Amino acid sequence: MDDATIHDTVPPGTPITVRAGGVALAYRTWGDPAAPPVLLLHCRGADGGDWAEVATALAVRHRVLAPDLPGHGRSEWSGGYTYEAMRDDVGALLDALGIGRTAVIGHSLGGAVAYLLAQREPGRVSRLVLEDVPAPIPLDPPRPPAERPEGELPYDWEMILATDRQRNAPGADWWDGMARITAPTLLIGGGPASFIPQDQILVLAGLVPDARVVTIDAGHLVHRERPGDFLAVVEPFLAS
Repeated sequence: MDDATIHDTVPPGTPITVRAGGVALAYRTWGDPAAPPVLLLHCRGADGGDWAEVATALAVRHRVLAPDLPGHGRSEWSGGYTYEAMRDDVGALLDALGIGRTAVIGHSLGGAVAYLLAQREPGRVSRLVLEDVPAPIPLDPPRPPAERPEGELPYDWEMILATDRQRNAPGADWWDGMARITAPTLLIGGGPASFIPQDQILVLAGLVPDARVVTIDAGHLVHRERPGDFLAVVEPFLAS
């Protein structure tokens, strides 16, 4: 059953699981399958459902896809959670769904996955939105080892440990790779209430050839805390 057929048989936003690149990935979809696609990549610890309010609004003009990144939600918890592996799994999902070129919106961890995709496959990303995503600068001092919360978690704890390691020491090629991004890029900062250093967002914007920065004073969870303001800058950017 292809994606268009699935779209006709399940309600919008219902998780669907496919195998892509040898990994089982869950995703949600909204909007007309024939409309221009937009891929939404969530932050660490969330899943594709985190985008529901924004996705419903974007679906008026777009085919919206929101996967659960590997190690999250209903996607496979298979270990080996490098940012590059997540990028490759997202690319495999797009291939499995027959999507060659798409706009991509990524939040935090999802934003790093998004810019790595735009570096590796510039022609695949038509517009890039990075929500509260820092530059790939090693943390000094490094982030200390996290302590696992008690109880059942909606994500694989190994994913937390693996992504912390790479956040402490990002790939050496991530920085230089920003110059390969050809998509017009919008960076949205969460302002002083965010735990992300906002000066790093400006640094990141300076590395991408065609980038601009907008600040929405909402903290790290911009699209969730102020969805109307988020959409007010994102929708015209996607339409431009």
